[in-house]
Amino acid sequence: MMEQMELINEAEAEPRSQWQLVRRRFGRHRVAVVATIVLLVLIAVCFGAHWIAPYPRGEQDLLLGPTGPGGKHWFGTDNLGIDQLTTLLYAGQISLKIGLAVALISTVIGTVVGSIAGYFGKFSDQFLMRATDLFLVVPQIAVLAIALKKFGHTVNWIIVVLAALGWMYVARIVRGQVLSIKEKEYVEAARASGASSARIIARHILPNCIGPILVNATLAIAGAIITESTLSFLGFGIQIPDESWGHMLSSAEGNYSVNTHLLYFPGLMILLTVLCVNFLGDGLRDAFDPQSRR
Repeated sequence: MMEQMELINEAEAEPRSQWQLVRRRFGRHRVAVVATIVLLVLIAVCFGAHWIAPYPRGEQDLLLGPTGPGGKHWFGTDNLGIDQLTTLLYAGQISLKIGLAVALISTVIGTVVGSIAGYFGKFSDQFLMRATDLFLVVPQIAVLAIALKKFGHTVNWIIVVLAALGWMYVARIVRGQVLSIKEKEYVEAARASGASSARIIARHILPNCIGPILVNATLAIAGAIITESTLSFLGFGIQIPDESWGHMLSSAEGNYSVNTHLLYFPGLMILLTVLCVNFLGDGLRDAFDPQSRR
């Protein structure tokens, strides 16, 4: 009842643009706003590690060895005496870079595929959707491990492989949206005026699909970070000299029973990031489609 009253009040208020309404609704989602702020701070801190980190990257103190959290080393040190806060910040750069890049690339690919399939239909739709279904049934972890073993464990290759296997969900979402929107009167009017298919898709259809696309993109960030962490933990992902949160978990596996801080902090960073991204997605979903709230 409260949600219905809110929608009525918005409708009776002075005319607002779609983006103004979205910003207003998102601002009311306090959890999403807090999650967004935390996520932005996390990104800023990790990518500003060169100026923020308390010690140079990879600086060792072999005489110190592994120590727990303390005054000089807030997050402790590892077996080589390397400060774990410094490592955590630099590892966050790679984990976040992978998550953001994979989400961007896979969203672009999925949007293009879904738009073509939904708008043109017929053979294009059948071919692209069957290809999408084929990619969906691929055992991703196994394929990722094999591909990275062959091409290398660099950050760029991990991004490419994850993006190549992560565009299918957004493609299906966009296709469904396009199938519905392309029958609208304003699309028919644009078509009758002689607008090209590319212009109709870009100017009249995709702007009305932006909500589901953005929500799926946030989920893709979380999914990419978790997948990369899983691969690195299993030994198929990031390799030395690079570090990611997943690789830190893998490195801590051997002595986590003695030095638990080596396991807790990267695990908490992964958990915090994924939670913030998911709450951000919830806020965007409710902002673009307030009727979806329960």
